[in-house]
Amino acid sequence: MAEFGFEPAKAVAHLQAADPALARIIDQAGPFAMELKKARSVFAALAEAIVYQQLSNKAAATIFGRVCGHFPRGPSGLTPERLLALSDARIRAAGISRAKLKSLRDLARRTAAGEVPTLAAARRMDDAEIVERLVAIHGIGRWSAEMFLMFRLGRPDVLPLDDYSLRKAYATAFRKRTLPSREALEKAGEKWRPYRTVASWYLWQTLNRS
Repeated sequence: MAEFGFEPAKAVAHLQAADPALARIIDQAGPFAMELKKARSVFAALAEAIVYQQLSNKAAATIFGRVCGHFPRGPSGLTPERLLALSDARIRAAGISRAKLKSLRDLARRTAAGEVPTLAAARRMDDAEIVERLVAIHGIGRWSAEMFLMFRLGRPDVLPLDDYSLRKAYATAFRKRTLPSREALEKAGEKWRPYRTVASWYLWQTLNRS
């Protein structure tokens, strides 16, 4: 857990004290075991995220592997310059849709132009600034930016209000008849600050048990 920018044990203890209902969910789920996915760069992480959108992990991994197969050292050789040099036909032949091709091209151009922060720079930026920079990229919405914050940077206080599975998990965990609105979920999450990432992870675990 050394990669997280916070102490998981401290976060869990805070949530247990702040919300007795969530504390019961934590007790049922057990130790915090969220895993971060290593990122070679912001560009590589977002390129992978674009390819994976609306696909199963297996299908997306196959397609992403085909794209990276055009570069030296495969995924390690994925750079904005190499992606820009690769023809549309080759990228499309890997199984990339026209919409995703447009997103990948925009990501590569913006990265090459210095508009996308480096990983080192992103680690020094606050969450709101990172989201603002990333959502300017075609095909990267707020949800994708928040997943980057949570699972690539390990930020402690992200509550992805547009995540359907989180809304479903909240309704399941707290026995709600309907899914909460964004506003209702945001209000409920106030008591989980500054560890809403950890709260979100525990809520997701309720879906794994159902």
